[in-house]
Amino acid sequence: MLRNPIHLLSLGFGSGLAPVAPGTCGTLVAIPIYLLLAQLALTYYLLFIMLGFVAGIFLCGYSSKALGVHDHSGIVWDEFIGFWITMIAVPCSWQWILGGFVLFRVFDIVKPWPVKIADAKMKGGFGIMFDDVLAGLYALACLHVALMLVD
Repeated sequence: MLRNPIHLLSLGFGSGLAPVAPGTCGTLVAIPIYLLLAQLALTYYLLFIMLGFVAGIFLCGYSSKALGVHDHSGIVWDEFIGFWITMIAVPCSWQWILGGFVLFRVFDIVKPWPVKIADAKMKGGFGIMFDDVLAGLYALACLHVALMLVD
């Protein structure tokens, strides 16, 4: 599957094929890409995330159909976008990256309201992407509260 560029992206360059914790592995692979994206001006960073989200609807939907499973655990492009949302306007240091990683994974795994509803009710590529967007927004909010407390 990794020979197909669509699957290569949706499967997180192969990280989603990890036998254990593919979502966590996918999020780990999103970190070095984040380190490159963090060099962009905020406007371009946000634009990249928006384009990545729109592309992700297609990528994830395509791979989901090919695999015959809605939101197959190997599809991790949604984790990429969720983590990059988590890190919007957050300092690019190992402490904040670690915090963002942990928070995003917790919200993505626990799926608090309305993340759980979005995960259960929304189908197709949009549904695969949207619950991770919400988890990323929860994690982003937590990091920004922490930023306010640190200042």
